[in-house]
Amino acid sequence: VSKQVLEKVLSELQPLCTKEQQFLQEFFWLGCDSVELQGPLPLNSLALDALWFFRPAEATAPVLSELFRCLEPELRAFLDVCSKARPLGCLHVLGTLSDAVLGTWGSSSAPPSFLHTLLSNVLLLAKSNFNKCIGTLCKEMEEAKAPSRMRGGILPCVSRFQEFVDFSEEVFRTSQRRGELDKAQLRLASSVFSSISSLSSANLKVNTDMVMMENFHHVHNFLCQKNIPCLEDKKREAMQRSREHMEKFVTTSLGQTLERLQHFFEGVKARLAQGVKEEELSFQLAYSKQELRKVMEKYPGKEVKRALESLYRTIHKCLSPEENLLPVVWKAMEQEFVRQYREFEELIQRCYAGSGIALDFTMEDLLSYFNSIT
Repeated sequence: VSKQVLEKVLSELQPLCTKEQQFLQEFFWLGCDSVELQGPLPLNSLALDALWFFRPAEATAPVLSELFRCLEPELRAFLDVCSKARPLGCLHVLGTLSDAVLGTWGSSSAPPSFLHTLLSNVLLLAKSNFNKCIGTLCKEMEEAKAPSRMRGGILPCVSRFQEFVDFSEEVFRTSQRRGELDKAQLRLASSVFSSISSLSSANLKVNTDMVMMENFHHVHNFLCQKNIPCLEDKKREAMQRSREHMEKFVTTSLGQTLERLQHFFEGVKARLAQGVKEEELSFQLAYSKQELRKVMEKYPGKEVKRALESLYRTIHKCLSPEENLLPVVWKAMEQEFVRQYREFEELIQRCYAGSGIALDFTMEDLLSYFNSIT
């Protein structure tokens, strides 16, 4: 409503100010092809006459400023009301004034009119108010705390960013002048990314990588739908960061599932990297065949399957169904588990050849665990 009222006010002012300016120019013959001077004039009078002849718009400005001396303060007060009439009302003011000053009114090659000059001054105020509003929003997003009982899902700052982008795109839907809006959207996107990343230090009841993965994924999907040129880099960054946190979450989760086994083989790889020969590694006490068998006994096939089922339930509980990330995450889990399994088998073949030591479950068993769970 405030946008419509503002457009109505500006549309009423334009013909009023234009007609008054035209009247003054015609009445005083401003801008005519010739002018007759009666007798010698003082220098200051000649300068004034030249101003009125060569630059009529500037010559009428003092007269129009006097005639409409209450216009600018009244207009500023009105714009202030429009800005406060609703949340982000400054967006309506900025969009409407930008179109008025930089759009069709400002497209002519003719000198700027009195009203155009006045609105240009007021537009500076609108930009300043808008930038202050965006600064406040950025600060709120960056300083926002995660809900104390949060167990996953989309963060409030992400929803707030989404609402702003939806609203601003609607306001500027027909506008070609969106320089200020592009800057604001970039600032807010950076603040949202910073807020999501700060979760790593938050005391959440769920894995923070899971929450960050889901929220960056949500931002990426949203920006894909909006297709806003200035946010293309942010869209790619969101996708990359979502993948990074999914990889961290998968690695951490499987590390907990096969913790002792993974720790053992990490030690094996470290010794090999230090120069220990493969055929001599099993003679080291901490990495003997007996120690390997003890570790493997902790992971019979049925226990591994039970651990995977528990992990699946945890992921299912914490992920938002709207994002549909469960199949993606679980497939990544399967691929990483298969990779680890092959790595363990390879190390056994290299360092414990002929020992007959093998994991309690085969690759086929492992794949059947994942298939049965889904």
